[in-house]
Formats: sequence, C-alpha cells, structure tokens
Amino acid sequence: MVIELPAPDTSPAPTTTTTDATSALTWRGRRLYRHGVPHRILSGGLHYFRVHPELWRDRIRRLADLGLNTVDTYVAWNFHQPREDEPPRFDGWRDVERFIRTVGEEGLDVVVRPGPYICAEWSNGGLPSWLTGRDVAVRSSDPAFTSAVGRWFDELIPRLAALQAAEGGPIVAVQVENEFGSFGDDQAYLRWNREALIARGVRELLFTADGPTELMLDGGTLPGTLTAVTLGSDPDAARRLLAARRPDEPFVVAEFWNGWFDHWGERHHVRAPDSVVRALGRIVADGGSVSIYMAHGGTNFGLWAGANEHEGRLQPTVTSYDSDAPVAEDGTLTAKFFAVREALGARAPVRMPVRMPTLPPARLPLAHRADLLAGLRAGLSTGPAPTSTGPRPASFERLGLDAGMVLHTARPRIPAGEHRLVLTDVRDRALVFCDGAVLGVADPDHPELPVRGTGAVVRLEVLVENLGRVNYGPGIGGHKGLLGPVLVDRRTVQGWDSTPVALQEWSAAELARAVAAGPATAHAGFAVATVHVETPADTFLALPGSSRGLVWVNGFLLGRYWEIGPQVTLYCPAPLLHAGENVVSVLELERLGGILELRDRPELGPPEEYVEEFS
Repeated sequence: MVIELPAPDTSPAPTTTTTDATSALTWRGRRLYRHGVPHRILSGGLHYFRVHPELWRDRIRRLADLGLNTVDTYVAWNFHQPREDEPPRFDGWRDVERFIRTVGEEGLDVVVRPGPYICAEWSNGGLPSWLTGRDVAVRSSDPAFTSAVGRWFDELIPRLAALQAAEGGPIVAVQVENEFGSFGDDQAYLRWNREALIARGVRELLFTADGPTELMLDGGTLPGTLTAVTLGSDPDAARRLLAARRPDEPFVVAEFWNGWFDHWGERHHVRAPDSVVRALGRIVADGGSVSIYMAHGGTNFGLWAGANEHEGRLQPTVTSYDSDAPVAEDGTLTAKFFAVREALGARAPVRMPVRMPTLPPARLPLAHRADLLAGLRAGLSTGPAPTSTGPRPASFERLGLDAGMVLHTARPRIPAGEHRLVLTDVRDRALVFCDGAVLGVADPDHPELPVRGTGAVVRLEVLVENLGRVNYGPGIGGHKGLLGPVLVDRRTVQGWDSTPVALQEWSAAELARAVAAGPATAHAGFAVATVHVETPADTFLALPGSSRGLVWVNGFLLGRYWEIGPQVTLYCPAPLLHAGENVVSVLELERLGGILELRDRPELGPPEEYVEEFS
C-alpha cells in the first residue's frame, strides 16, 4: 500500500481563523495548506530530552529517511527547571533551540508542544514537583498555577517564537496545552493558555489535541483553534466525529499510537507493522495529516520515567521508551520502519545504517565496594545534610526533592516480644532497617513487617524510594515518601530525621565517595565494573543475578533496572563512553549479583500485542 498525496489545488488561497495571516499552515474546506500549497503533515514524535544531544542529528535523519516532513516534540518544564530557586536552563542537553535548528537544517518542519503539561510518560507529566507539591489546582485557571506557568512561558516561548517559520525557522505549529479534555473542563484556563502563547509571540498555527470522544472534545477544544485528535485505531470514526463538529477543518491526528510504553512487572508491548500500516493509511486518506507517536522513543534516562495509576495501584514506567517505534531506542531501523516508509511512498534512498556499531559482548566482574546505608551516607558527607527533624516523617515535597530517596530515622522503644511495624501510606517502596539489620521491604500492597523487640530503644531506618511520579489523570502531582504514620502495633512512632538522597543530582564526586565507603559486608550496596573501550560504540548493559537498583556510566545516571522486567538491558549510547577505561557504578538495593554483561542487542522482555489502548 502506497499513500498518494492530493493533487495541487489551484483555487484561491485559504482564509481561516489561524493565529496570524503570515502563518505557514492554514486550512480551508477540510484541507491543509502550507504557504497556500496543499500540504499534509507527515510527522514523527522525537523528544530531545530522551536522546543524547550528540545523536540528535542522527535520529532526525532517520525520521527523514522514514518519509516524514516534520518532527514533533514536547517541551518538559521540569527537565529545564527542576528547582524553583534556579532559573530555567537551556544549555547542553536542555538546548531545545539547538534541537529545533538542527531539525530545520535537515529540511524538516517542527511542531512544538510546550504544555505546560505534556503527559509523555514523563515524570509528573512535565510539571515541576516544586509547583505541584503546593496547594495549587494544576491545569486550571487558579492564579497560583497560571502565574507560575506564565513565568515559565516568559522564558520559553520567546525562544520558540524566534524559530517560527514566519521568522525563517522551522516551527510551523504549536499545541495549546495537551489532551486537556481527558483531564478537566476549565475553558477559562484553556483560553488563557492560548492567549499566553499569542501574547509571547506565537504566530504560527495553533491547535488542540484530544481523544476522539464527545466528552474529551467538549473539554479540550476551543473555537477558532484547529482541533486535532490522538488515537491508535478506528480513525474513520474519529474523522466522522470531527467532521460533524468542525466541518471545515482538516483531519489531523496529533498522535497516532503505533506502539506503546511498558510498566515494570508487565510485558513488553508491541504492535505489528501490518496493523500500523492499515490504520496509518486510513488516517492520511483524503488529505489527512498525522504524527507517528513515537517515531523514535529514546530513553527515560536517569529517574525521569513517569508512572500511571490503575485502581489505586502505581504502575511505574520502565527506563526504556523504545515504544516499539519504527526507529528503535538505539536507532535501529526496524521492520516497522520499512513498512511505514513503503506505505508513505518514500522514494529517496535510506541514508542511515540499519544499526549503529556496538561494543563486543563481554562478561565483567562486578566488585562490591560499599554497603547500602554506609554508601548513601558517604555520598551526602560534604557539608551539613539538609535533614528535616519533626514529629512525623517529611515528604519528598517538604524536602524539596523531586526524585531519588529519603532516609528517615527514628528511635522508638519496642517492647519485648513480637510486634507489627506498619507503614500506613508509603509512596512508593521502602527498605526498613532495625539497628542496621534489614527487616524487609514495604509497599502499599505489603505495608506490614514483623519486628521483635527487647524493651530497648532501637534505631529504626526507613529508606523510601520514589518509583516515578504519575504523568496522567487525577493523580498528577501526588506526593511521595512516608505520607502516613509509622506504627508499632497501634502506637505511632514520633520524632523523625528525614534526609533527602538526590541521586539524580549526584555529582561524580558524590558517587565516588559512596562507592569508596567500604567495606562491603551485606547483600546490597554500591559496586563497580571497569569497561575497557578501544572505540566508543553503543552497548546494552545487563546485571544477571542482581535484583533492582540504578546504574551510572562514567558518572551519568543511566536509569533503573529491576528483575521483575520486562526490560532486561539498559541502552548505553556511545557518547557516554570514551576510549580507555570506563567505570560502571551500580547501586543495588536488595541483592547484588557479581556480573555486568555487555550485550550487542537489547532485551526488552517477552512481547505482547497491545491493542486495548488503540481503540
């Protein structure tokens, strides 16, 4: 199947209710135009914050080889401004302007989705936890929310406005909020969002994007602003619904879910190429436009992966954001890539190699250097720790901590005999120690642990881990930590020291101190392996025999691993390595194996065809 483009239209230039008469994209009569010429957006999702900057151009070229003419990216506010007391950063990995210019240099347009809420399976949906941790109504016309967003937009939007097509740049469209109809019905906020973009210089096409239901479209659309939809299947029903509501507008699918993301403890979701091609063909029929989500997913490096909630149960997202995309996490051109390329009728040669070079497979010893608590304390050893002391444990938000862990310490007296230690509301998982010995693991499904007392005062330590902030639905902005009382039987334990462990912000020096805090006597803690590299290339790291924890490569936090899967290997892109000796550091929380494996292929877990989210 090859998709045919519409024939040139020689009728008068379109006139529409768009942002500005000079907008590159306009519409009329259910057709989209680019500078007056009939046009179809053939876009692909590619997030700069999920791809190493040295690989941006490579991945952009792979999308061009796929047959696309546009790149679509969100902007993650919390990635640019993780702390309120520091200005947003736009350098290095956060240089979104360089990313957009690079797309333009490769001859493609750009669609930008600045939120401020982005979902994207990204921590907190892109909203900073320093904001959502307050008593503020997120994604609403609450002045406490809009004033903060306004300050962020003051920094961001002029940078984007300078890269619009009207200014000679590649940006041709900007999204108003993101799938707001799935969240709320505050039309005043939605109008504020649109006007905030215009007031700060956006002149290109504005659009909203929502699921194709009456409920979602009622909540998320605006008069005079192009309505796009997000879907995985049945585009014909979506087209009919939009035609009934917006008869003059072109059919635009802002997200076509050609794959899906994974949660820890579930299976690896895939979608067959023939299923993708069939739905894609129906989307772009009769002049329809599309953005393939994701065309290249990339990686949730560090601790940026989000989470979902289902029936009160947290579902943390894995480190990989491969999403079964046409261009795989490591840049591999998949069977889906070639099926979609053929369907789009791409004729230019494929310039990019099917696979990137990889290091040869190897099994390396993993040397256990420091026990868990000793290593964590050593990593915090410079200056006074920002510990909070009070009658109850301090939450992550109270400590100003977005991701990582908090170590809570109390000294209760436990009567002689067997008792129950109950963590009434832990978010999300806790390792519990009594006088240095491991009592066990507590989580919302298993909040109780047995504890034996002697009548003496004990040192009770609770190491709480944030497994991912919810990125979708009413759970956005939920707090992390020990949110309810800790009980010995029915008695509340009071008097806590709470120390944040900001692992995502650790410097190489802090990590080195943690690793050097030996000796290693327990089953968990810090370990290292040395990797000798002749020529840097991609590799995939596996930790057979280890349970769950974090991996750093040369001081860069690669991400989380967990034996429950589905993800087995962590993708390590070549730019994180250098010729000579490279150090892989591991923080194992429960049971350390003795081996680090380098593999030449990813292992993302047993596949499962995922269909329900496509309907």
